[in-house]
Amino acid sequence: MHRTLPRRELLKQAAVAATLGLAANSAEARLKKDQKSVSSDPSALPIIDTHQHLWDLTKFHLSWLAGAASLNHSYLTKDYLEATKGLNVVRAVYMEVDVDPEQHAKEAEYVIGLCHDQSTPTAAGVISGRPGLPGFREHIRRFRTAPEIKGIRQVLHGGTPRGYCLEPNFVKDIQFLGEQGMSFDLCMRSAELRDGTRLIDQCPGTRFILDHCGNPNVQSTDLSQWKRDLAEMGERPNVIGKVSGILASAKPNAWTVADIAPIVNHVLDSFGPDRVIFAGDWPVCNLGGTFKTWTEGVREIVKSRSPEAQRKLFHDNAVRFYGL
Repeated sequence: MHRTLPRRELLKQAAVAATLGLAANSAEARLKKDQKSVSSDPSALPIIDTHQHLWDLTKFHLSWLAGAASLNHSYLTKDYLEATKGLNVVRAVYMEVDVDPEQHAKEAEYVIGLCHDQSTPTAAGVISGRPGLPGFREHIRRFRTAPEIKGIRQVLHGGTPRGYCLEPNFVKDIQFLGEQGMSFDLCMRSAELRDGTRLIDQCPGTRFILDHCGNPNVQSTDLSQWKRDLAEMGERPNVIGKVSGILASAKPNAWTVADIAPIVNHVLDSFGPDRVIFAGDWPVCNLGGTFKTWTEGVREIVKSRSPEAQRKLFHDNAVRFYGL
C-alpha cells in the first residue's frame, strides 16, 4: 500500500521532480542541435542511449564475465558504432559494468576520458560505487564535481541479499548521493521492487532511475505482481523508468514484438511520458537479440503514441534528466 508521506517529504519530492529539467539552458541548446536530424519519419528521431556498456578487458577485470561466455571479450566504441549504425544514435550515457571494486576510480577516469573524446558518442556516465561500505563517500567526493559523471549504480541482483538496499548505512549513503547532486540507478530483481520503493521514500532528495523495466521475465505467464509493484513505484515523482534490458530474459532471437509490448507499455503508462527514457543495454541485449532489433521493436510498440511522447522517450527526457 502506498503510505502517506509527511508534508515535508512530499515537498522535497516535488522539488526533486522539478530538477528533472537539470541544466535546462544548456540542455535546450544541445536538444536543438540533435533535432536538426529529425524528419517527419518517427524512425529517424535522434536517440540518446542511456545505458551504454563498454569494457576493455586489457584494462579492466569483470569477474562476472566468467559465467557469461558469449560476452567474455572486449566491447569497444568501434564495436558499439557498428552495432548502432543507421539508427541515429546521437549520444550515449555510459553505464558501469561491475568492474572489480579496486578499479572503480579507474573506471570513472576512463569514462571521463571517453566523454572528452569527440570521436565517441559517449557524453556522460554512471559509475560504480558501493553505498553503505567504507570509502563510498570519499569516492563520490572525488568525482562529484566532474560534469561528465551523473550518478552511481550498484547491481543489486548479483550477490546482495534481499533487503540489502534498506540497510541503514546504505540508505544514508543514497541520501548523501542526492545531496551531492547525483542519481542512483536501481538494478534489482523484480520481486524486490517494493524494497526499491521503500528506499525511494526514504530518500526524497535523491533522483532514481529504475533500470530494465524492473527486470520482469519476458517469458513469464504471470506478471501481475510486477505490474502492481512497478505501478506503485511509478507514483513517486523522483524516479524515472528506463525502457531497456528485457531481451536478456526473452527467447534468444525468437521473441516477437507482442512478447515485449505488455512490459514496455506498462512502464510507459506507469511513469508517464515525462519520466521514461530509452536504452539499448548493449552488448547484454545480444543475449536475446541485437541493438537494432530491440530499437525497432520499441519503435513499433510506441508508434501509436504521439510524436511528442516518442521524442521524449528516445531523446528529450534524457537531455533534461542528465543535463547533457
